[in-house]
Amino acid sequence: MHNGFISASGRTLEYQLIPAHQINRPTLVLLHEGLGSVAMWRDFPAKLAAASGCRTLVYSRYGYGQSDVLQAPFGTDFMHREAGEALPELLAALDITKPVLVGHSDGASIALLHAGDGRFDVEGLVVMAPHCFVEDISIRSIEAAKVAFESTDLPDRLAKYHRDVRRTFYGWNDIWLHPEFRAWNIEDCLAGIRCPILAIQGVDDEYGSMAQIEAIADQATAAADVELMKLADCRHSPHKDQPQAVIDAMVRFVDRLDT
Repeated sequence: MHNGFISASGRTLEYQLIPAHQINRPTLVLLHEGLGSVAMWRDFPAKLAAASGCRTLVYSRYGYGQSDVLQAPFGTDFMHREAGEALPELLAALDITKPVLVGHSDGASIALLHAGDGRFDVEGLVVMAPHCFVEDISIRSIEAAKVAFESTDLPDRLAKYHRDVRRTFYGWNDIWLHPEFRAWNIEDCLAGIRCPILAIQGVDDEYGSMAQIEAIADQATAAADVELMKLADCRHSPHKDQPQAVIDAMVRFVDRLDT
């Protein structure tokens, strides 16, 4: 396993690269949630790499983890910019071609945007709790997260994962609660996706409904295959709430890509 820092889109980003255990397998690239980082994936990347045999990349986006600290507020296009600028530069710098993108929440949206762009070659997509549009349930939970950050020990609990926890939190929270963000919608990118998709949603997800993955099934009609996985007893983080079921499904998905 290699841990290091690399430059992409003018920022220094932390990353972790787990070597492949099998030959001729695609590289998995994990894209974290709105408050995530390399460390917040915990042992999931190592377990996924061991089960799948794939080389596995994890990185912290700008403003997260040990990457460069956020210097200015995000715009409503921040996920589009990550998908079309920072992620391609990172993959090129690490000589990664035709990855399987594994995204969670905001990271899942970035994966969809990247694959639907039309300029980039993607082997497959695994999207957990993706956002294709903004729902009332999302806003309510993000408002509740702000209350928790300002009235509980949440800052202390997040501080061990981020260089500047306040800038990280408010960078995410402020843009999601910005009035202009209510119109954010990436459904127009779905028709451009050409690779197979595994979309996973928890039945009890407090940040989004099944309408998110159903939009993918309905609109990503050019994708080679779209599989929906609806998990009971699962909230917004399927890889934490149902890790074995998620890993098993991902391994089956990668195996299908190989055949």
